[in-house]
Amino acid sequence: MIRINNIKMPVDYKKEDLDCYITRALRIKKTPKYKLSKLSIDDRRRNEVKYIISVDVFVEDEKSVISKVHNNNIMLTTKEKYILPKQGNKKMNHPPVIIGMGPAGLFAGLFLAKSGFKPILYERGSDVDARTKQVEAFWEGKTVLHKDCNVQFGEGGAGTFSDGKLNTVIKDKSGRRTAVLETLVSYGADDSILYINKPHVGTDALTNIVKNIRNEIISLGGTVHFNSKFVDYENIDKDTVKVSVENKDGISTIVTNALVLAIGHSARDTFSMLYENGLSLSQKPFAMGLRIEHRQEMINKMKYGDNPIYRKYLPAADYKLTHTCENGRAVYSFCMCPGGYVVNASSEDNRMCVNGMSYSGRGGKNANSAIVVNITPDDFESDHPLAGMYLQQKYEEAAYKAGEGQIPVQLFGDYMKDIPSTRLGSVTPQIKGKYKLTNLKSCLPEFIKNGIINGVLSFDKKLPGYAAYDAVLSGIEARTSSPVRMDREEDFTSRHTAIYPCGEGAGYAGGITSAAVDGIKVAEAIISKFAIPVGK
Repeated sequence: MIRINNIKMPVDYKKEDLDCYITRALRIKKTPKYKLSKLSIDDRRRNEVKYIISVDVFVEDEKSVISKVHNNNIMLTTKEKYILPKQGNKKMNHPPVIIGMGPAGLFAGLFLAKSGFKPILYERGSDVDARTKQVEAFWEGKTVLHKDCNVQFGEGGAGTFSDGKLNTVIKDKSGRRTAVLETLVSYGADDSILYINKPHVGTDALTNIVKNIRNEIISLGGTVHFNSKFVDYENIDKDTVKVSVENKDGISTIVTNALVLAIGHSARDTFSMLYENGLSLSQKPFAMGLRIEHRQEMINKMKYGDNPIYRKYLPAADYKLTHTCENGRAVYSFCMCPGGYVVNASSEDNRMCVNGMSYSGRGGKNANSAIVVNITPDDFESDHPLAGMYLQQKYEEAAYKAGEGQIPVQLFGDYMKDIPSTRLGSVTPQIKGKYKLTNLKSCLPEFIKNGIINGVLSFDKKLPGYAAYDAVLSGIEARTSSPVRMDREEDFTSRHTAIYPCGEGAGYAGGITSAAVDGIKVAEAIISKFAIPVGK
């Protein structure tokens, strides 16, 4: 096929405009079949916003067509198709067991099932439908926090109640990233995620997608258990591990030749159990901060300009901002949610954390993003492998106290002055869960507070109005990534045992797509090693 890159189009372009461009560029008379391979918004200049498009064109005599054009943006290309690896030869006496049904666990399970293995999946939370009801009841104050079924735990993982961002910085020479996106489309995502530069799904769409993937795993012979918590394990030998799982009927055990630990990075009790059992763990950098809310209309104007046509044709604007403080600390926006909500994402009693969430339409009146500061092991209070986790817990407890059990909220101007907020300004918070105006001073270390202030003031130079006095802060955002890494070898096992650390909780991913990709990698490692058990 022929790829044409760097096609510039106005935001109100029509299909006929793109058809005409392609025929002229290729010097052909009839519009060929083509599909979008990339579409991004160029908003580097306000009031001069345009689309940048790449297309893949299908014609009969590609080389002849290419020979007639001399344009560096036009080239022959081939699609890298993802191919599952060949099965290994090692005998598998016991089926793979997967702990956790976030993106990593679901994709590991799906690709194992597609290869003929019959994985057994355990999830401490509920199925996505029951989970959604539980979470919404908690946000509305109709029920107390359920420690095993909440924004962090349950089918789909933490990403289910998020913006559903699918962009990632990982390279795709293997085709795994494309395989993830194509898989999501095949189970219900809009096919625009295959070409949009910053794809997202939205929490409302994700709920159906994860359910469809689960049903596919079951149809291929896999087994799924909800409300089943991984509580212990024992290495029988280097090829076998016994797993203990607790549900309403008590504790049961199962033996496996491949235990995939696809837990989320909020599974702190599991981290503690793994440490006590001697699993190799190490400290890992992460980041903490606060959420900030502005009116989406302001962000749109600052990014796009004030041309009325932009409101009609362009989506809610996003942003990505970075700043380096004089002391070298990195401050950056994280998980920006256009037209989104701040949500109570707590998973432990007497500890408070928040996250950002958007529905697929991103139609909310506010934009929100985390503003976070990097934390390294040098900032931890000990050299214990779980010291970063303990640091998170310490400040989540402080946030819980500051908000008296509700999400603590403060205006940015008051945050700079270190005075409690008593009233809102022009920005009314869009928050899922109860919140309380207060002072966020005690909720984070001093170096993070100073970093956030310096960062927001710096961002105001790029987006005037960003540092508005009445911009709404809420906290805390402590779970940007795992503070722990489960060490693994080149064969993806933990010290050549039958345990396979996987995904974001294990410290090898940083979002839905990268977690799913890591799930595929682990599935590949198992497939390449084992043969399907005969008669099973």
